[in-house]
Amino acid sequence: MSTDYNIKPEVPFYKRSDSRLICEICPRFCKLSDGQTGICRGRRNVSGTLRAINYGETASIALDPIEKKPLYHFFPGTKILSAGPNSCSFNCKFCQNWEISQEVVPVQHVNPKELASLAGENNSIGIAYTYSEPLMWYEFLLDCGSEFHDQGMHNVLVTNGYINPEPFARLIPLIDAMNIDLKSIDDDFYRKLCGGVSIQPVLDTITTAYKAGIHIELTQLLIPGENDSTDQIERTVRWVADLGRDIPVHFSRYFPRYKFKTPATGSNVLEKAYEIASRELEWVYVGNISLGIGSDSNCPGCGSILVERRGYSTSVRSLAGDKCGKCGRKVYFRK
Repeated sequence: MSTDYNIKPEVPFYKRSDSRLICEICPRFCKLSDGQTGICRGRRNVSGTLRAINYGETASIALDPIEKKPLYHFFPGTKILSAGPNSCSFNCKFCQNWEISQEVVPVQHVNPKELASLAGENNSIGIAYTYSEPLMWYEFLLDCGSEFHDQGMHNVLVTNGYINPEPFARLIPLIDAMNIDLKSIDDDFYRKLCGGVSIQPVLDTITTAYKAGIHIELTQLLIPGENDSTDQIERTVRWVADLGRDIPVHFSRYFPRYKFKTPATGSNVLEKAYEIASRELEWVYVGNISLGIGSDSNCPGCGSILVERRGYSTSVRSLAGDKCGKCGRKVYFRK
């Protein structure tokens, strides 16, 4: 990528089709005539060249607890600089962060060196690309990822996982951890509520990331009447367990937002999801609600509290690197 951070770079993955350009970053494959911008608002056909017009354009920057991503097993109790673009590849009707993912908002231009410097000044472990859809910041991720790794810091993606295999393969060496939003186990959900083509690209991203050694955790927002049935939860859990029983799963409470007026998820639904998932998975959490369950991390071997959490207040107890300090069992943690 370019080292002149003021130049909007050419997109590395696209092809020509007659007078149009087809973006190949995500499975939507936007076909753009001259002057036209993609669904993500991040790429535009500029006189026959596909340009990343959102490069470095940042909608939000903050210093967050790593647990807010949520990542419970990646350097627990630390802070991470967090930034995101005014872009998204989906148009989820229930979006919980629609103000910056679905609407055009003011942005500020930052470059990778500036973000790395800001992270260092604030004792951040690295950077989380988050808040909207960071994969639509693809060209910026390549440069930022290299800059942060060069300075010994970590790169975290909080993402919907909707990316094509070849672009993702180029990102893999730069990414240390991901929280991937597995919105549902059903194709219809992605097509009807998110504007996606199918769930398969998301499942492929999760599988590829896990097998590549990237630390991953999954989040599912449970929406009443849409993805919260016992059958749907069981099929989600079964798919995750078949890939890796040690993958942490966060079930999150939905609240009415954007175009959805359905009442908030009941506590009984989250309790049910926690119970079902705990039968097959080693690490299950519940978010956006306080239930007295699904907060602490307990050793699957001896039951000792490895990490205790009260909201975003975190206390590392019996965790010793990637092992339980009490029984010595290896656990799925980076610390």
